[in-house]
Order: sequence, then C-alpha cells, then structure tokens
Amino acid sequence: MKGIVGNVNRRALLKAGAALGGGIFAAGMPLSQAIWAAEGKVLKARSYNDVSTFDPGFYSEYVGLDVADCVFSKLIRRKPGSEWRWELEAAEKIEQVNPTHIRFRLKKGITFTGGYGELTAKDVKFSFERVIKHKSPDVGDWGTLDRVEVEDDHTGVIVFKTPFVPAWVVSLPFGVGHIVSEDAVMKATGDGSSFGLKPPAFSGPYVLAEFKKSQYVLLTRNTDWSGPKPGFDEIRIIVITDDKTAERAYQAGDIDFTRISLDSLATLKSNAPADTKIENHPGLSYTWIGMNMDHPKLKDINVRKAIQWAINVPQILDAAYAGQTKVATGIIAPGIVGHRDKALVPPEGDLTKAKEFLEKAGVSDLTLTIDCLNDSSYATVAQTVQAQLSQIGITVEVNAQDAGSFWTIGMESEGSRWKDMQLVVNNFSSQPDPYYYTSWFVKDQVGVWNWERFSSDRFDELNAKAVTIEDPAERAKLYYEMQDLMEESGAYRFLTNGAWPVMYRTMHVRAAILPDGSPLLLNFMPA
Repeated sequence: MKGIVGNVNRRALLKAGAALGGGIFAAGMPLSQAIWAAEGKVLKARSYNDVSTFDPGFYSEYVGLDVADCVFSKLIRRKPGSEWRWELEAAEKIEQVNPTHIRFRLKKGITFTGGYGELTAKDVKFSFERVIKHKSPDVGDWGTLDRVEVEDDHTGVIVFKTPFVPAWVVSLPFGVGHIVSEDAVMKATGDGSSFGLKPPAFSGPYVLAEFKKSQYVLLTRNTDWSGPKPGFDEIRIIVITDDKTAERAYQAGDIDFTRISLDSLATLKSNAPADTKIENHPGLSYTWIGMNMDHPKLKDINVRKAIQWAINVPQILDAAYAGQTKVATGIIAPGIVGHRDKALVPPEGDLTKAKEFLEKAGVSDLTLTIDCLNDSSYATVAQTVQAQLSQIGITVEVNAQDAGSFWTIGMESEGSRWKDMQLVVNNFSSQPDPYYYTSWFVKDQVGVWNWERFSSDRFDELNAKAVTIEDPAERAKLYYEMQDLMEESGAYRFLTNGAWPVMYRTMHVRAAILPDGSPLLLNFMPA
C-alpha cells in the first residue's frame, strides 16, 4: 500500500507524531494466532502505514485509498500492468466532449448498502463538489473543477473552469474520484464533510467489516454487489510499518504480498522464498536535498551552488539505498511527461567548482544543519552529505527527527522553526502526472510545502499553463523549463525517484500491480 511519509501526503499532514509501531507484532504474537481463523479464500496484504481516514475525498495516506478502491466505485479506475492506463468502472461511457467538459453515463444497478439506493449522477455531483465545498486537503487533485451538471439519474457533465489535463490521470481514477452516497454521508455528517473512519455506506465488491488501528483492516464481500465477483472472500490489510519486520512476517506465511527494503532486494532475489516472485518497480516519488533560500547563511546563490556541486549523488545512493535506485534528473520520474534526460549539475558534482563558488561568495568556516527523518535511509543520506560538504570546508550537523516533528519544519502555520531550517533531506510521493510533482513549488506553497521558499513568477506561469496542454511533447517542454528553474535557483539537489520492490506468494495469489509497484487489491485473484 503506497503510503506517504517518508512519503507523507502534503495535502493532509499526519500530526500524530512518530510512525506507529508494528501493531500485532509489537505484542510478540504471530498473526496466525492474533487474527481470526481463515475461512474461504483470503488475501493477506501488508500496509506500511496506518489508516487515519477511509474518506477518499479527504485522504491522507494511500492505504485508505486501497480500501476505498474495494468498497466504493469510481467512474474510471486504473488498470494493472507496466503502463499507466485506465478502464471503465461505474461509468458505462465517458468522453471529453470539449477541453472543459467531460460527459459520463453511469451503469445501472450499482447500489449502496444500508438501503441508500442506486448510485446516481446526483451522488457523483455531491462526491466531487464536496471536496471543493469543504476545502479538502486534497482539493488540488480536482484542479480547476467548477461543478458537475446532472442531466438525468445516470448522465452528467463534469465542468472545469479551464482545461485540466490531469483529470484523466489523477482526479477521476484516484482518491477524489471515488463516489459516495449523498444521502448516507449527509445523514452521517450533517453537512457533507469528511466521515473519517466511519463510512456510512458502500457500493463496491467489498465492505469494511472490521478495523483495528495500528493492526489491520478486514474487508469482506458485499452481499448487495451485483457486478463481477471479486477474487477473494476476505482481504486483510495488515499494518507492519517496518520493512524488515514485514519480510519476516512473509517468511512466516503471515502475509502474501509486501513491499521489501532495498537493502534486502539483492539477497532476496538470489535466495527467494519458495513460490515467491520478486519485482523491482521504478518509483514515482522524489528525494532531494533542499536549501532554505531565506536563511541568512544560504541567501547567497554562490553558497547554494557550492553545495549543489559538492554533493555526489551516486555515492549517496550507494550508501543509503545499496545502489538499487537510479540517479534522478529532476523531480519528475522516468516514464512521466516532463522527465528530463539529465540534470544541469552532473550527478557526481565537481569539488573544484564547488570550492570556486564558495570563494566567490567570500565564505569560510561555514557551519550548517541538515534535517531529516529519523529513518536509516534518510539518516544515511544526511550523513553522506555531511561527509561530502566537509571536503569543501563546510561543517554540517545532522538533525534526525521523528515524523511528527519533521513534517512541520518548514510550515509557517506551525511556528517559527522554518526560519532556522537550513538544509533538509526531503521526499514526496507522487502520481503519474507532472502536475502532481510541480504544484508544491509555486509561490502560494511557500511556508506550506515549499520549504526552500523558492519563488518564481515564470515557474508559476508555466505550472498554470501546462495543465491545459494536451499534446505530451509540448507539455513536456514546460516541465523541462520548470525543473531547470528550480535547479538554477541553487536550492535543490535532486537525488532519486526511488524504487518499489515487492514480493508475493505465487502459490496463493495472482498479483495485480501498477507500474510503480502499488497493488490493486481489488484485482488480485487466487492462484
């Protein structure tokens, strides 16, 4: 389950503090004893994040959406495979009738549980517009959405103020594209806002049967479902926050699908458990070293350029990720529109150039801090940067923090710590559209998620224009320039887009996986 810290969802900050522990494992009890006896066909998949909400219109981590995909319906859904594609789900037909209008016709006979009746265009309108009305943290996923016009019970038109190309990649087949019952949500909330951990009605092949925080989510078949029968009688999503613990749980037979750590990848591939397939998928995330441009020590672009050129990216990836990830050329991952062939600063950097920039700045005996998550990989990144900068005379103090502390460092709303932040090891998750990469670095995001405080009128102009362009080649040119602007500011040193290795038990499941390694649990079938 593609979670979000060290992949936190920027639209819905998790303020609960440190990452939650291994739930059932913390008690030292095997899952086979701690969880109910298996009956029928059961899929046991691991999540590395806990759930904070099941409301897809107000999501904060991807495991909640893994559940939503199974218990709610969308007009279209993503297809498993090596390419990013979609297929019809609740929609019988859907088409882009002009740059700002998408018409859909719903399949008949999709019903909500609890006696809430058939899923209609009125529910689509309510589901999409509530994200905007209640200022969901995920409102950006809908871009320029204006309204949904209802033509009849099964037909409607989605209307955007200006063209929004990412609608087909992000909005419709992902979180905010899920459809909930207007009657059920209004009854449960009074105003249509988030229902949190208590979904009032379901419309998918499964229903939420049980949830224990930090332990598991249990999904069982929806007896009201009239569509194609899903592959399993139950889906158990088991929370195990630590990759190594998950690997041991897999070896013990407690789970059938899990992400694995990069430093375990080579060993597991050469000595895989019986009846197991191991795959390494290219990631969509992006990890970088950021610099607070407003800090007095980093205001001079020559100081920032010196740091850029002193950082040797391949050395960092070898140390932190066992050499199992590729060097990033920017924030946008390979395979996504706008991915650059190469960065402006070469991956290995150049210590001679770095020293020249420092001399130009007239700076010596510089001491800086670098913040990172209290995680072995990010700490290793920070320590490697510490060693590399020492080669040009910069002393760096590493400040590793738990998630609750780290994810508020650069936020003005959380106090004045942003003023003291200097260097930071950061990682954002993403979606398969370049809009999802660049929208965090506009001026409006300064002091929110734009911790480098990067400010460029040209960048903002390009970001607004790029979502209106359908031609991928023409659109890519704008994203190339945006990444150039970021790098030219000196405030960014791009490291990697990551990797997503997974393993699953072929004797139990036929896995359905997206290009980035994320599972589509609804599409899993028994072996």
